[in-house]
Amino acid sequence: MAALSNPAGQRMTTLIPIKLQGKVKITPENKCSFCQGATCCTYFTHQIDAPRSIEDFDLLLWQIAHANTQVYKDADGWFLLVNNRCLHLQADGRCGIYETRPQVCREHSNDDCEFDGPSGEEDFELFFRDYDALLDYCRRKFKNWDSRLGSPNAKPARPRRSRA
Repeated sequence: MAALSNPAGQRMTTLIPIKLQGKVKITPENKCSFCQGATCCTYFTHQIDAPRSIEDFDLLLWQIAHANTQVYKDADGWFLLVNNRCLHLQADGRCGIYETRPQVCREHSNDDCEFDGPSGEEDFELFFRDYDALLDYCRRKFKNWDSRLGSPNAKPARPRRSRA
């Protein structure tokens, strides 16, 4: 797998087919050696509280406004998906700090990883690839979404001068 750019310039994960020579049995112990690009080291997810209110979704909109950030909801809850490769990932796909890597890396399992197939929007209950997708959802979910900003023609109130 490799990180490619879509027409909007955002990164996305794409499967690069791997053709194995001969009869090779892939096991959890050797699976990582067949992976092209160490895809599991090119993003991270962070579980967030389920957004419920306009204010929650407004904060989520701010978060997804940052480069290489997406949002999804699956059976486990809501997540930020941050598409940024690990600083220690070497050009050959190996970890540059393998012996001293963080505990989360040590606990990572390849039982159900990207090597087995890419994840796509159909794998999630909700998936927001970018700001505009989430904004569209917010406008459909909350009929008064845009009113949170006040009237577009409204001018800020002028401060009153104190009378002495």
